[in-house]
Amino acid sequence: MTLPVLSSVRERLGAALFEQVAGSKGPDRRERIALSEGPRWFDESRPIWQVHNDAAMFVGGLRALLLQSLHPLAMAGVAGHSGYRGDPWGRLHRTSHFLAVTTFGTEADAQAMIARIRAIHERVRGIAPDGRPYAASDPHLLRWVHLAEVDSFLYAYQRYGAGSLDQAGRDGYVADAARVAAALGVLDPPTTEAQVRAGLHGYRPELKGTREAREAARFMLLKPPLPLPVRAPYGILAAAAVASLPVWARWPLRLPYLPLAEATVVRLAGEGLIRGIRWVLTPVTDSPTAA
Repeated sequence: MTLPVLSSVRERLGAALFEQVAGSKGPDRRERIALSEGPRWFDESRPIWQVHNDAAMFVGGLRALLLQSLHPLAMAGVAGHSGYRGDPWGRLHRTSHFLAVTTFGTEADAQAMIARIRAIHERVRGIAPDGRPYAASDPHLLRWVHLAEVDSFLYAYQRYGAGSLDQAGRDGYVADAARVAAALGVLDPPTTEAQVRAGLHGYRPELKGTREAREAARFMLLKPPLPLPVRAPYGILAAAAVASLPVWARWPLRLPYLPLAEATVVRLAGEGLIRGIRWVLTPVTDSPTAA
């Protein structure tokens, strides 16, 4: 039985955290997603619900951004068009809303969201610092971003999630995510965990730790615009995200590899923090955590 005062504190903390992630419109958007009637791409039995509705996404999201930054053309698009330095919270709110609508929303809302994102991608193009042209609508870059996200969300869930997925469940998650990826313009997205791993390996010759990527990593990990009281918990999330990266992704971003500390201190601290986040969010989010 939860004491009324403790329950009240828990709800206030959960509401504050949810608003930080989803923005001031988050509660209204969450209600719309939950109450809207109509067919959905996925129901509650699908692995994508299990993964995207878990607090482990906090680690997975950071990991995905770090991994994605290793592709020079993808990073050039982020540096030139995303406004991640000037409006990092806005970018987080938009990403959270996209994930919520495409995972938990109606088919009509998901398709409308996809159409908006594809229209934005058509406008994001330019020349990378190495002189190569890039376009966010390029299926090859879209595939890289998708691979990094799916691998990161799944890895974080398996390590820090409330449960775990067996092989069929992991393949099911990848197949679920492939439906969204294909709608976004990814050609032949992976449908199994093995295909994700093979896809990541195939991109490795193209990856590089550019100056822009290292600056983005420092901003995300060391200089986020956060109030002083939440910097320590965020530091744990950052450490957990770095520890979850493959070793080959560390050096290009000048990130440390401390296997003993990562297997003990970082993992225990990460597990404790994610359990705490899950606890404060639970009473507020009987429906999806993202919005």
